[in-house]
Amino acid sequence: MSESHQQPALTRCPGCADPLEPGDLFCGACGYDLSAVPARPDDRPTMAITPPAAPPGPGAPGSPGPAPGIAAPAPAPGTPVSAVPAPASWPPASERDSSDVPAPVQRATDLPGTDSGGKPLPTTAPVRHDDRSARAPAAAAETRAAETHAAEPSVAPAAPVAPVPPAGSGDFALAAPDPRTAEHTPTPAAGTKVCVACRSGRVDPDGYCENCGHAQPRERDHMEQELGSVAAVSDRGLRHHRNEDSFAVSSTALPDGSPAVVAIVCDGVSSASRPDEASAAAAVAANEALLESLPRGTHPQQAMHEAIVAASEAVNALAEGPAGAAEHEAHRQQNAPACTLVGAIMAGDLLVVGWVGDSRVYWVPDDRTGPPARLTEDDSWAAQMVAAGLMNEAEAYADERAHAITGWLGADSYELEPHTASFKPDRPGLVVVCTDGLWNYAESAQEMAAAVPPDAHRHPLRGAQVLVHHALDGGGHDNVTVALLPFAVEPQGAGSASETA
Repeated sequence: MSESHQQPALTRCPGCADPLEPGDLFCGACGYDLSAVPARPDDRPTMAITPPAAPPGPGAPGSPGPAPGIAAPAPAPGTPVSAVPAPASWPPASERDSSDVPAPVQRATDLPGTDSGGKPLPTTAPVRHDDRSARAPAAAAETRAAETHAAEPSVAPAAPVAPVPPAGSGDFALAAPDPRTAEHTPTPAAGTKVCVACRSGRVDPDGYCENCGHAQPRERDHMEQELGSVAAVSDRGLRHHRNEDSFAVSSTALPDGSPAVVAIVCDGVSSASRPDEASAAAAVAANEALLESLPRGTHPQQAMHEAIVAASEAVNALAEGPAGAAEHEAHRQQNAPACTLVGAIMAGDLLVVGWVGDSRVYWVPDDRTGPPARLTEDDSWAAQMVAAGLMNEAEAYADERAHAITGWLGADSYELEPHTASFKPDRPGLVVVCTDGLWNYAESAQEMAAAVPPDAHRHPLRGAQVLVHHALDGGGHDNVTVALLPFAVEPQGAGSASETA
């Protein structure tokens, strides 16, 4: 036979403690559903939780009684009502929400009491994340405690202990890293290349930082060199992922002791394999050949021809290449490495130029009232159309096939035809040796002269930097390389560069 339980009448709302009227189904203050108030269960826990030490009985001196805010256990059947302690009274909550309804929570300071061992509970307010003023005293106390601990001689603990946040703060205790076991990035040894990003990691042979993984800029992305009166600058540009240009500048002495200055500029053919290696090999080989032949007394024009042949052989050797080259660039069409070359030699009163491809040499007189000149002719489709009289220069270079080269250094070139020419300038001026990455933005001799700074003959490195920036400001669609050689002669010298050109 079952026994029904009648829900007792409530006088106060369980949610906000607001007085209730008989028969209310909802609280008029907070809207609490009074029909959802469960009836008091008749069952008892199967196990009693015994406190560590039995406090004195009710009424004894020092007896704390039930902690305020904690409901007293239900009396056992048959216990006199007078022996049951009165339930604690809940004061109204001190906080109210935006609807002016008291929140159903209490603060520790609202109900001071004792813990299960009879000790007074802490009366400090809980620390909240958004209450910085409440956290400041605790942080100050921790700082003072740390300073006191540091002043006392003691043995370091086995592991640092993080301060425990106050109860109810919502903070998680996170252990501080132990400085004795923390990993530190070792300082690279002297002379080791370090990362440009983190400034601490060592750069591996593939060009990546071993510490942060940052890809390092290649050394060839931007190169500058100044040697006496000759200077050169090379830059990757704004569109290419690497610099496929290369250059070499040097000086030597002729058998009579007079100086000879050399500048070689090479442009890798991007559609070929390993164009950056091709240009570097050609520049080095041509420069070394000139430094060997000029001091022996070889005529500068013949020395230039031999240097171009040596550069061609160096590029051809790359086609045989290392065994792993094909696997390394299996994703690219395997054309033989190729590049163009242009060079200039200043020896005594003679200016010698040599080229294969579409890189150029310009002459810009120091006296800008004199005419500038282009000293080379391109090995290109556009130049052939103009030479054959099929198109004028404007029409030829406006065609999309204009920059298709018809001569280059490489194993798959049709036939090597080095071009050389000699000039005897009758006035001082500047020799501009450059790739098409520059002259695309200053094509005519007049445009190039306008781009050259007026003091470039006195400061060739600064002048080369200005010209490179001129190309970058114009779009920087290609690698940019330029070498400047100031040419100083007496006014009575025979011949004119502009006339000869």
